[in-house]
Amino acid sequence: MARRIERCNRCGVELLVPTDTQIVRCAVCQAIINIKHSNNFNSSLIHAQDSIHHAASMLRNAIGSVMAVNSAFGNSSLQAGGYGYYLQPPMETPRPTPSTGLPLPSVFGRRRAVLCGVSYLGQSCSLKGSVNDVNCMRYFLVEKMGFPIESILILTEYEADPLRIPTKRNMQMALRWLVQGCQPGDSLVFYFSGHGSRQQDSDGDEIDGFDETLCPVDYETEGNILDDEINATIVRPLPQDATLHAIIDACYSGTVLDLPFVCRMNREGYYMWEDQQRSSVNKGTSGGFAVSISACDDHQTSSDTSALSGNTLTGAMTYSFIQAVQNEPGLTYGRLLSAMRTTIREAKTGIRLRGPIASLVNKILRTELSQEPQLSSSEKFDIYSKRFAL
Repeated sequence: MARRIERCNRCGVELLVPTDTQIVRCAVCQAIINIKHSNNFNSSLIHAQDSIHHAASMLRNAIGSVMAVNSAFGNSSLQAGGYGYYLQPPMETPRPTPSTGLPLPSVFGRRRAVLCGVSYLGQSCSLKGSVNDVNCMRYFLVEKMGFPIESILILTEYEADPLRIPTKRNMQMALRWLVQGCQPGDSLVFYFSGHGSRQQDSDGDEIDGFDETLCPVDYETEGNILDDEINATIVRPLPQDATLHAIIDACYSGTVLDLPFVCRMNREGYYMWEDQQRSSVNKGTSGGFAVSISACDDHQTSSDTSALSGNTLTGAMTYSFIQAVQNEPGLTYGRLLSAMRTTIREAKTGIRLRGPIASLVNKILRTELSQEPQLSSSEKFDIYSKRFAL
């Protein structure tokens, strides 16, 4: 079907619409747009873009086939890790960040969330549980935590709106939308389920010499999103008395927000804060409180496995998080981290759990799972006295 580009008069977002459409509703701000047909230039442009995208898709499929063959001979850049994979893409040059056209929620701006699940459909590194993770996290935030559904922005490959596909550009826009206009008292959530990776640090601000990254669906052509960019986008602008919780179910995700402090906890529950600041660059907030709860440390891999509902594939970290919060209302950050780790450890040692989490445990028992949920923060605090609250 021929399409053309139209810009929303209210929010400025560019929309792809059929050429014969006269009225369309903006999928972002819900404004009604009257379309004026001026000429066929945009239509021709879209036809050309469609042809290019089709050719690029065929090329990516061919490359994927070659990678699959290479993998059989031990020559692939994708290495197995439990039920998922972790990625080792080539070095990339940072690109200019495009401006966002996404508007703030008009009514429910005080509590908002970005939920991103990447399945990598049609790629050799595909994941089966990411969309289920997002759906369950949305249910958890709305039904259990009281987030208005209108304040939640979802990015998956199954969305009809092209702006809701988890491409690198759309993920960057969503992150900027999350903090745009943030005020004291606001509560923000960023959730990501997908692949994480790491690459050699280029600016000397990483203690381990590597930048952690998140992999959008088009990472092969557009590259990954670095921890430096994530920190600059959603951490540093956070104002006084505003709160950000990032929940990251991905490999190499321990410090993917590049927060200054990492909580190191042993099996007995004793902990200490480790300072990750190596340079004079400010990695903290502008007075707000930022916390990242991640699936594993920077050198570990996370699991894509079955949980809660039969054969529905989900991330182990996602469900250990939801279980912990639901089972113990008003728990502290220390209790949350301990409960999540206990679930993973009991699965690894063969202790059977009862209830809906049992299917998760049984599946994990068959994997070589290397996963210890991690906590990092913009500031040091007593994890056993500060209560977890979204």
